[in-house]
Amino acid sequence: MTHLWIRAEQRPQEERIGIMPEGVAQLRAKGFRVTIEDSPQLAVPIDPYLRAGAVRADCAAWPGAPEDAIIFGLKELPEDGPPLRHRHIMFGHAFKGQPAGQDLLRRFRAGGGALYDLEYLTDDSGRRVAAFGYWAGFAGAAVSLLAYAAQARGGVCAPVARFADQTAMVAAVSQALAGLTPPRVLVIGALGRVGRGAADLCAAVGASVTAWDKAETATGGPFPEVLAHDVFLNCILAMPGTPVFVPAAAVTAPRALRVIGDIACDPTSDFSPVKVYTHATDWARPVLRVHGAPVLDVMAIDNLPSLLPLEASEDFAAQLLPHLLALDALNAGVWARARAEFDHHVAALGS
Repeated sequence: MTHLWIRAEQRPQEERIGIMPEGVAQLRAKGFRVTIEDSPQLAVPIDPYLRAGAVRADCAAWPGAPEDAIIFGLKELPEDGPPLRHRHIMFGHAFKGQPAGQDLLRRFRAGGGALYDLEYLTDDSGRRVAAFGYWAGFAGAAVSLLAYAAQARGGVCAPVARFADQTAMVAAVSQALAGLTPPRVLVIGALGRVGRGAADLCAAVGASVTAWDKAETATGGPFPEVLAHDVFLNCILAMPGTPVFVPAAAVTAPRALRVIGDIACDPTSDFSPVKVYTHATDWARPVLRVHGAPVLDVMAIDNLPSLLPLEASEDFAAQLLPHLLALDALNAGVWARARAEFDHHVAALGS
């Protein structure tokens, strides 16, 4: 019997969950065993999961789960933990040279476990089967435009917090921009999930959008058009060969650019196309001011969909459920491809 153990997220402010109660009911109907950890920060209360057939466990009890349980979460595990003996499904951020990711892979190697990274669950054509991208783009554009509005009034973006829903988010950004000249926004990656979400938020608040995708960046750069816009939203997944959109020299170059929303947010990766900052921002401090005259702020929050946790959870869970229902065949399909990716990177680890 396949045992899926849904762990509680231990990162503060993280209310998302990767499966809805209806998904648990479908897993149970197929014969899966499902355990869910209780948590004070869930977008969906635990009771519907229990009624659907899940068994409750204490928060963060997963290290003691049975050896054959598959541990399912979203965000990272606590760092500096013990070797990892289970199979884990999560966003590991471990395959692009990130220092913390290398440590995570060593913990898996030491414990004999495995990582099925949600970012690398792909179909036969290489397309991701489930992503939070749309809501990351929507929320990332919102915070970037809040930063633009605050800067235009002589300030710095205030802390952000979970929004009741997308309507409330649009209303907050519209109010912040009221009385200002609508910003000119360049979205790179406009045809993807993230880019579509970013463009939809911009359209909802009256910002002018220039939409770029692979065709517009095929030359490899440089891209002076980035500096000619008020706001640049980076919505691409950086990979080897990704061109640099904002070089380090951009901070002192003549520019209209005032806010960068690095929605992809992978500053420690060698492949990052935004070279003017080195670490992520957060809800308490949404932007880094990387230059003062003229001002340039960078928004690089790495859990943007958590600002709209229910919409984001529902969307992601619907995309992922067909593949969770196939977890009893871990040696095939998307799961086999994810395991091969993990095995490749563990084999390449240093000591």
